[in-house]
Amino acid sequence: MKRFFQTIQNIFKIEELRKRIVYTILLLLVYRLGSFVVLPGIDPTQLANLENQASGGLLGLLNMFSGGAFGNASIFALGVMPYISASIVIQLLGVMVPYFQKLQREGESGRRKMNQWTRYLTIAILLLQGPAYVTNLHAQLPASAFLVQGFWYNIFATLILMAGTMFVMWLGERITDRGLGNGISLIIMVGIIARLPFAIFAEGASRFSQTNGGPLMFIIELVILVLIFMLTIALVQGQRKVPVQYAKRIIGNKQYGGVRQYIPLKINAAGVMPIIFAQALMMFPMLLSRFDTTTGLAATLSDYTGFWYNFIFGLLVVAFTYFYTAVTVNPTMMAEEMKKNGGFIPGVKPGKKTAEYLGAIMDRITLPGSIFLALVAILPAFAMMFGVNNQFAQFYGGTSLLILVGVVLDTLQQIESYLLMRHYDGLMKTGRLKGRSGM
Repeated sequence: MKRFFQTIQNIFKIEELRKRIVYTILLLLVYRLGSFVVLPGIDPTQLANLENQASGGLLGLLNMFSGGAFGNASIFALGVMPYISASIVIQLLGVMVPYFQKLQREGESGRRKMNQWTRYLTIAILLLQGPAYVTNLHAQLPASAFLVQGFWYNIFATLILMAGTMFVMWLGERITDRGLGNGISLIIMVGIIARLPFAIFAEGASRFSQTNGGPLMFIIELVILVLIFMLTIALVQGQRKVPVQYAKRIIGNKQYGGVRQYIPLKINAAGVMPIIFAQALMMFPMLLSRFDTTTGLAATLSDYTGFWYNFIFGLLVVAFTYFYTAVTVNPTMMAEEMKKNGGFIPGVKPGKKTAEYLGAIMDRITLPGSIFLALVAILPAFAMMFGVNNQFAQFYGGTSLLILVGVVLDTLQQIESYLLMRHYDGLMKTGRLKGRSGM
């Protein structure tokens, strides 16, 4: 406990880190306050049907990502999911389209252009999701809930929703530039954490109302949740070391040979992105059906406990894990850098053979990582099958758990970097903290 308070004191001794933390907290508070601002022209006392619709299935997940703004008919109801969907499409184009491949190689200027394309595509997606959300409001709420109706009100509400999402994007970018951590990821994490107390309270009230071992089951559920959380941390931080032998190393006029180092290859190099990719694809039928999840393909793919939902979702997670790992980890580039530095892998020829060797290792270690990631993604379905409340079950795995783990580790890693640069002790007594992208 003494070490904890000493670490907090050290954090606030660093002026730049202190300003970044305060700035980040203030902008996150602005986002949380905005999630309770109901769209103009809607009676907030008549949102019960919308809240019930957003309590389970994919709409429940969307409501959790937005911190409850979806069920509140808030100006931030669409959250950052349109931006995430646009980012996914742009990243896919970066693999398939030569123009975007060129932008990726242009460094900072290329990144700015790709960000601009992402914003344009976000607006295009909002032009679809905004009217769909307004249509869903008319379907779920009684006519008396609308103080103003008509075509022009629908246009007005759509513009408000679009402006709300763009404002949330701006908040995320400001946090990334002048705050702490990745702004968009922190906004999603705050929305998820905001739903956690309500989910725990609902599950606890349900279990304690039972007389046949309900309280004991609630304690077991909490223990299992902690174990899954720890396993997910192990997945995010897990890595395999590949030995690298340096042919020579000259210090002054002396030459040393046989210096061995290691390349740490992560078991889950893709992080949470495969689940976000897969989740975005699973939401497309719901979008095209204007949030109507009662009929057609949208009904099948919105059943969290259904076989086909979990089967397709799991396959997509495995496929996107391999895809995103291939995008983020380039064995050819690693082999070239190793060759330039005079290094080689014992028993493997430099160049093409080294790239093939590293690629084969990545394929082998990605397989168990992708399967475990798919299991984590569909764990909420198994939790609901065992009677866990829908909202609480979402924290047993899936995107919510991995986002919580990944964002927390990345943010803590950034704080630790500030501490170590100022010659303070790090956050962990046993060693350096590793985030999702840390190698």
